[in-house]
Amino acid sequence: MPLPSTLAFLVDKAIEESDGEGFLTALATRLVADGLPLVGAALTQAAPHPIIEKRTWLWRADSGKVIEALGLASPSAPSDTDIARHWLIELGGSIVHETRTGDVSEGAILAWAASRSFSGPELELLREVARFAKAPLVALAARSTLAALLTAYIGRRSAEQVLAGRLRRESGETIHAALLYADLRGFTELSERVPAKEVVAALDGWFDRIAGAVHAFGGEVLKFIGDGVLAIFPIGERDAANACAAALRAGVAARAGMAHLNQMRMEQGVPPLSFGIALHLGEMLWGNIGTADRLDFTAIGPAVNLVSRLEGLCRPLGHAVLLSEAFAAQAAPSAIPPSVISLGQHQLYGIAEPCAVFALK
Repeated sequence: MPLPSTLAFLVDKAIEESDGEGFLTALATRLVADGLPLVGAALTQAAPHPIIEKRTWLWRADSGKVIEALGLASPSAPSDTDIARHWLIELGGSIVHETRTGDVSEGAILAWAASRSFSGPELELLREVARFAKAPLVALAARSTLAALLTAYIGRRSAEQVLAGRLRRESGETIHAALLYADLRGFTELSERVPAKEVVAALDGWFDRIAGAVHAFGGEVLKFIGDGVLAIFPIGERDAANACAAALRAGVAARAGMAHLNQMRMEQGVPPLSFGIALHLGEMLWGNIGTADRLDFTAIGPAVNLVSRLEGLCRPLGHAVLLSEAFAAQAAPSAIPPSVISLGQHQLYGIAEPCAVFALK
């Protein structure tokens, strides 16, 4: 029972799909239209990611919707193929049929659930589908791998720029955002006193607390700068007040996370980590700089200068979290706790005008 429309899609159009969800939806919808009694479908692919090992997309015929299951890189995590099989059976499929698009180590897995047993011609079609799906799925995996690697190493915003082909020096984009700049104190002395492995472990713990808090409240880490972190909470979908509120909550959460980390460090007999966090509101220029053939994305502008200089006051003023006047004025009133206090006007190095500084007790 040949179904040329399905196979023609795999040959001519499937390679244009941008992700697993779109690919599975388009393929399963065509199979249903061509007469297969599908109630559900699943696609599992390897995922090159620091935490995620595999990704599985699960499609429902009754709604046409797709949900995604992530398989963590952990020996105790259930197999993605088991997740897909159980889900398809629970969906009502009396028959689950799996086909691989390549060998065991490289191929994706397509799984189908039907309301009745597949006929011989239908099974043959599914085998042909798996064979013709190999090329577009390889291309999809390559794009996903590139996007994941770029995101892991240079961040989502920069990865999008690179994937869009922006490979020349240019001014980039102006971003209006709440800025968070955080830095470890005494890191140079620490790196000279303790073994390198312990230094790396300390940095990982520090970055986990800061970046985890930023991501938890909808922010984006732009750059790791030595032991420092520059993050933003862009203004666009949310207004300035909500962006500042999210950044402030991230700062409070990061401080709490560091308190917990330092408690663990002291219990292990290692010194706590001293740090500073500064919050500001303003515009920055995010663009491609460097030499003709070696580029990097960086943030420049008065707002970046101010937030980094403001963080430098954390130690002399004796506070872990400092806020600029512009930030404090825009933060939603409900986000400013009573423990925010004014520290008066302070001159920041390299900044012409004094800055009114606030702090969290």
